[in-house]
Amino acid sequence: MNKTRLATAQRLVVKVGSALVTNNGAGLDLAAIDDWARQISVLRQQGKQVVLVSSGAIACGMQRLGWSKRPKSVHELQAAAAVGQMGLVQVYEGAFAKYGLHTAQILLTHDDLADRKRYLNARSTLTTLLELGVVPIINENDTVVTDEIKFGDNDTLGALVANLIEADALIILTDQIGLFTADPRKDPNATLISEAAAGDESLEAMAGGAGTRVGTGGMITKVIAAKRAARSGAHTAIASGREIDPIIRLANGEAVGTLLVSRTQPLAARKQWLADHLQLAGSLILDDGAVSALKSGKSLLPIGVISIEGEFERGAAVACLDGKGTQVARGLVNYGSGEGRLIARKSTPEMEALLGYVDEPEIIHRDNMILID
Repeated sequence: MNKTRLATAQRLVVKVGSALVTNNGAGLDLAAIDDWARQISVLRQQGKQVVLVSSGAIACGMQRLGWSKRPKSVHELQAAAAVGQMGLVQVYEGAFAKYGLHTAQILLTHDDLADRKRYLNARSTLTTLLELGVVPIINENDTVVTDEIKFGDNDTLGALVANLIEADALIILTDQIGLFTADPRKDPNATLISEAAAGDESLEAMAGGAGTRVGTGGMITKVIAAKRAARSGAHTAIASGREIDPIIRLANGEAVGTLLVSRTQPLAARKQWLADHLQLAGSLILDDGAVSALKSGKSLLPIGVISIEGEFERGAAVACLDGKGTQVARGLVNYGSGEGRLIARKSTPEMEALLGYVDEPEIIHRDNMILID
């Protein structure tokens, strides 16, 4: 069984969902949180590093405010998160203190990982905390989130954190025992998938369905998160948080729930970031020759760019599209959109004549680019 792969994992990300953290919306489940802290303390004693990604701020705030239904307006969600985050962090700090562990609260938005400098700062902070023996507890910064910057669910956030810190494994604890061939609530013939390849397209069809009334995810977001985590070589386990010692058992290689195995070699840190850039600043439309050049491992020259969509500055992450609008790559541009439009379809000598200088002959260097399958 490939589940033994998890037994060798030294750096893990554990994600717990709102339904578990709040006991299906009844309020913070103090016993469950204490138990997760105990399990993580065991892993720390084994020399493993663990980051905890926890949902629950909004759900906790809803409970404190007496709201039975998740609000839809952004300002109400932000208010609930602000109220709930206070209770959430206090409970985690107290739970881990019982086992002699310090915790650190880290709240992230998409902008923190979309900006290269902030990405590197977040990465440095997390790795330093892990080296100090601290357990980072990460949540989306729902108090300032907007539709434009939110991750959308903490399964995605868990996968991005796994990429960020180059984790060996992502453990997603949920209120389901794993991924089934169909919705077991509707199909009595549905069977548990013990193991599969992360990124297997058939899994997304099996995982269709919404989340709980207190969360935003569902099994589909977990399958997509596993695909994302696999890009940096991390395996993903999806298991019930209501099992006995699921974190310890998974980390020791025991078969619990569903394991989605990464088949890819880890990407370089910069290319991990590009692969998981959820929001891009613009698009470059390429001719067929440029598309072929990229697929053969070459850099993108301005002469291969037909047109540019969006407004962006030098260093921005953009999509590279073929003539049909299909994304074939993404990368960091050497020229802003204004300069890019001037030099599109131009050779290097023509670039210098138009701009008065040439910083780089490529509009995107191959080292700052990743191909999209």
